[in-house]
Parts: sequence; structure tokens; C-alpha cells
Amino acid sequence: MKGKYSSPSRESRSHLRGKRRKTNLILNLLIGFVILLIIVVSATIFLGGSSEDAAEQQTGNKVTDTDQENQSPEDDPAELEDETPNKEGNNSTQGDSSKIEEETVDMDKEAATKPEKKEVAPANEEDAVVTSGGEEENVNKTIVNPSWQPIGTSQSGEHTSVYDADSVDWSEMLQAISYATAVEQDNMTVWFLGNNGHNKSVGTISSKDQQKKYRVYIQWVDGQGWKPEKVEELDKIEN
Repeated sequence: MKGKYSSPSRESRSHLRGKRRKTNLILNLLIGFVILLIIVVSATIFLGGSSEDAAEQQTGNKVTDTDQENQSPEDDPAELEDETPNKEGNNSTQGDSSKIEEETVDMDKEAATKPEKKEVAPANEEDAVVTSGGEEENVNKTIVNPSWQPIGTSQSGEHTSVYDADSVDWSEMLQAISYATAVEQDNMTVWFLGNNGHNKSVGTISSKDQQKKYRVYIQWVDGQGWKPEKVEELDKIEN
């Protein structure tokens, strides 16, 4: 009876051992596969990253080399930074010089057309000869003052009267009229200024509010400028 039960027991143990071996084999295979997979993934990541870095480094070197080959000394950023202010400074200096020259020319033109007003000693009012009326009904009184002096001039050479508002001669005539009437030029309205004979002129002016109205006769004195001869105080401005 004991011999009959010993055989199944051995078979059962043998079967269990076989199962365990298969199980262990499967586990070992799985472990090996996992390890191999880890190695492959790690290698791929490492080798891939190295290749990309190498490619980027190579590309960067190529770009740098190309830039260095194409970049001339004149394109050096440091040199450009140094040169740019100089160029701008030169342009600015040239522009300023041109502007100064233009302003100087304009000032010269203005000085030529509007000479500096010469200070003339005021006439002695006690010497003035005042008479009522005049040759015309519009004249209230006539004034002649022997102490009137020529107002000076910046002109030279033979004189020719010029009735152009932008001329030196016109400006000096207005100075003589202002001197004789005491009406400042910036408060003066010129109604007429024209020829009254050789080197003689006559002008009709008023203050801007027309409270003062005059007709002034002036004469040119060579080398000394225009000199008032007679002033007529007007009742009204006749157009």
C-alpha cells in the first residue's frame, strides 16, 4: 500500500519544480528584456543628445566662420560704434557751419538794407521858425529849423535817390523824416515818399493812430546823408 502512494508524490514534486523553472525562466527573460530596454532607451537618449549638441555646435561654428569671412573690418560693430558718432558729428558740424554761414549772409543783407541808425544830436527847438499855415489849405503850420543836421549815411560814391522800400537809401530817408518829426519809425505810417528834384525828396507820414500828420522835405548832402529842410503839419492825409 505504501508503494502505491510514493509514485504520485514524486511526480507531483517534479511537476512543481518544472513549473517553477518555467516561471523563473519567464521572469528572468522579462527582467533581461526590461534591462535591455532600459539600456537601449538610455543609449538612444544619450547618443541622440550628443548628436544634436554636436550638430548645433557644428552649425554654430559654420555660421560664425561664415560671418567672420563675410565681415570686413569696416563692419566691425566696435568700429561702427566709434565711427557713427563721428559721422553724425561731422554732419552736424557741417550743418551748423552752413547754418551759421546762411545766418551771417542774412545778417549782412539786413545790415546792407537797414543800416545802423546814427545818433544825431537833437535839433534846438528854440532855433525853429514856425509859421501858421502854408501854401496849401491842408497845412496847419510850417516848421523850419536851421539846427537840423544830416543824419549820416553808410553809402559812398555818387548818390542816386532810390525809392525802394528794401534799399539803404529808403531807410536813411525815413531816418531823416523821423529825426525831423520825432515820430519813431516803428510808429510811422508812410503814405508817400518820392522825388522832389535832384537829390531832394518829399514824404508824407503819420503816426499809426494818425494823431500826428506831416509832410517832410529832405535834401541829400554828399558824404553826410539826408538832411531835413522843412516840415509841414497837416490837417488830414489826402490820398
